[in-house]
Amino acid sequence: MAHPQVCVGAVVVRDDQILMIRRGRGPAQGKWSIPGGRVEFGETLEEAVIRELAEETGLGVICGSFLGISQIINEDVHMVIHDFTAELEDEFDIARPGDDAQEVRWVGVFELGDYDVVDGLVEFLYDHGIVNIIS
Repeated sequence: MAHPQVCVGAVVVRDDQILMIRRGRGPAQGKWSIPGGRVEFGETLEEAVIRELAEETGLGVICGSFLGISQIINEDVHMVIHDFTAELEDEFDIARPGDDAQEVRWVGVFELGDYDVVDGLVEFLYDHGIVNIIS
């Protein structure tokens, strides 16, 4: 019997840009999203945010405040995603794709509409005050 999976996501903002990855596998393969993934057994949500960011982008972060919960539910998967803010440990580090990220990019908040973003992400960012307009 399948069960919902506990996941995390991280919203990292720098100079009106959001750190985004293009998923290389999984239910959102090929789409752009914030970095994140499944929580491992024995790991806190905050620890998972730090680990997932390092694995997917090569960046060290400090986990910030809890933003809210989003979900992906379809015939194959049910993911309950706990989204947090995060700050870069070193603003001069360069992001590089790793783990299941095909690409990593800083995307301007007004450019999100130009990307094939996972369903509901732009609305989530709007609802939580990260972006001011839905493009």
